[in-house]
Amino acid sequence: MRALLVVNPKATTTSGRTRDVLIHALRSDLKLDVAQTQYRGHARDLARQAAEDGSVDLVVALGGDGTVNEVVNGLLAHGPGERVPRLAVVPGGSTNVFARALGLPNDPVEATGALLDALAERRERAIGLGKALTDGLPDRWFTFTAGLGFDAGVVGRVERQRRAGRRSTHALYVVEALRHYVTEREHRRSGPISLEINGRDPVPGMVMAIVSNTSPWTFLGSRPVFPSPAASFETDLDIFGITRMTAFRTARTVRQILRPLPAAEGGERPAGPSGKHLVSYHDVRHFTLVSEEPAPFQVDGDHLGDRSRVSFTGVRRALRVIV
Repeated sequence: MRALLVVNPKATTTSGRTRDVLIHALRSDLKLDVAQTQYRGHARDLARQAAEDGSVDLVVALGGDGTVNEVVNGLLAHGPGERVPRLAVVPGGSTNVFARALGLPNDPVEATGALLDALAERRERAIGLGKALTDGLPDRWFTFTAGLGFDAGVVGRVERQRRAGRRSTHALYVVEALRHYVTEREHRRSGPISLEINGRDPVPGMVMAIVSNTSPWTFLGSRPVFPSPAASFETDLDIFGITRMTAFRTARTVRQILRPLPAAEGGERPAGPSGKHLVSYHDVRHFTLVSEEPAPFQVDGDHLGDRSRVSFTGVRRALRVIV
């Protein structure tokens, strides 16, 4: 099988020596070309070129969720189709939500072994993805989450810290979330975001809206976080929103998303957080988030600036992944 390995040399958890070992292992079973990313968006450009010229059957992303997102957007630059190369992931970031949601080991060496086993056994999976459309940006595919409002603001704060030389850690996210909560007092009681779904009344006043394509939404160390526990690669998109963030209610919601509620009656699907100021929808194909003023927007943990309107679509069986 012809394959392209897209390597982020700045990946948090892999050294040059580890990458050399992984490349050697992959070359034992694949006709492998290797390309290292040199700038933001380079992984997207490399994957897009591979998809357009038909030079490979498989693109392997070695890096964190940002690298994976870029590769996916390159592969699907012209939309899903049978000629799109398959995707494989070797986790190299600090969190690796997408890889872990697929059931891959979080260790890059173990994940490479699992990938080689999957190739030998011809195991692959067609997964659904989300797509976001907003003014000023091309369509953006996402693998596990997008968000408008408070959570995206936290992502933006973390990115500023990383540009200043701080290392991305779970502790950094927690600290910046607390700082953002303290500084965003104006919107904690009534947010500017509304949810619009065709055929339903708009849901106004949201402080934050999290769109999930799978579950968990993220991890704090080894602990998964479940705002939308029923989200799945086999369904469309789930939405979780908060319309009021008082200290007591926020603490209650955090406890719920760190410890999911028991399954819903009848065992049909897991029950998510509940409360007077929470908004929850499961398996929605099309919807739009509208903000009265520009609000922070993120896709797969990548801050994309402030936006006033973002439309979302769930696309089933969008991409084939080696698992």
